[in-house]
Amino acid sequence: MKKYDIAAYIWPSYTGDEKRARIFWPGGIGEWQTVQNPSKKYVNGEQYSWSRKPVWGYVNEADRYVMEMQIEAATDHGVNVFIYDWYWYDRRPFLENCLNDGFLKAKNNNKMKFYLMWANHDATYLWDKRNSGDNGSVVWKGSVDNREFMIITKRVIEKYFKHPSYYHIDGKPVFMIYDLDNLVKGLGGIEAAVSAFEGFRKECVKSGFEGLHIQLAKWGEQIHNFSGFDSAAGVSTSEIFKALGFDSLTNYQFAHFVDIDRDYREITEDVLKEWELTERLYKKPYFPHISVGWDNNPRFIEFKPGIVKNNTPAAFAEALAHAKKYADSHPDQPPLITINSWNEWTETSYLMPDDLYGYGYLEAVKKVFLES
Repeated sequence: MKKYDIAAYIWPSYTGDEKRARIFWPGGIGEWQTVQNPSKKYVNGEQYSWSRKPVWGYVNEADRYVMEMQIEAATDHGVNVFIYDWYWYDRRPFLENCLNDGFLKAKNNNKMKFYLMWANHDATYLWDKRNSGDNGSVVWKGSVDNREFMIITKRVIEKYFKHPSYYHIDGKPVFMIYDLDNLVKGLGGIEAAVSAFEGFRKECVKSGFEGLHIQLAKWGEQIHNFSGFDSAAGVSTSEIFKALGFDSLTNYQFAHFVDIDRDYREITEDVLKEWELTERLYKKPYFPHISVGWDNNPRFIEFKPGIVKNNTPAAFAEALAHAKKYADSHPDQPPLITINSWNEWTETSYLMPDDLYGYGYLEAVKKVFLES
């Protein structure tokens, strides 16, 4: 049976061990505080309710014993890679505890791989439900200059890339970038970003690796306005991707590039079209992405429109089958498929078992990739 690398994103907020996180979740249990306290809302006079409960409880995911259990459940169902959302704010890391104290201390972490997605977006009050209506105020900037970027690169090489469970492609550690705009603007333009990437790659070679595999978390095809391009009309994402020398791309969430306020199967049809477009525009490997769903109302007091409908485990399995077919039709690239996500509870896009579908989403992964 062919082996696939099924990589689920991890949102590392479900712990109280990060002191700075209390800015957003003062209860001391991370974003479980939001999950436990959904707001009653009304839409056109009718009550809208969100109430999901984790089968495993509101566990501390920075506890190695908890993570050992989750690793067993993940690998039993075919999920063999975790992609950790990784943050750097105010000249220091943020929300590293789930990775450092959970996954890296788990005795069975040799059973799966992990890699980092640098979530280099600005931190706003989105995570603080009390002030979630104020998504314009910035708590911490996600952009960094070249000096700070070099500090980051040396840290991730020493602390993470050298770990035996870190995920590599062709002998190169994989590092994903989330926010293209913040990356380029912080570094000072296209030419400066190219130079920063070159420096990162050289540091990896000096550390004994074959090089560095830099991956982009692509949103939709957008127009950007950066220095380094002689164009008053701006430049497309695909042009920036090529100029910076990214090695591959995937997505983080369906909500980033398709209309999600409709039936899941309709969404899947447009996702397949996006894959075709991406393959035409980009000349590097695209790794297919599947999202479980979307509804971020838990983070808001008032109702937020935009909710995926009928994202049942059966519909999710159909989408996974498309991703499998895509991977099989591209035998020249690693069989990597990304999923949003392992535990994005407050965006209602998670594989972890809940009181609605039980282990349904995990069973869907197992059925498609381990049993068919």
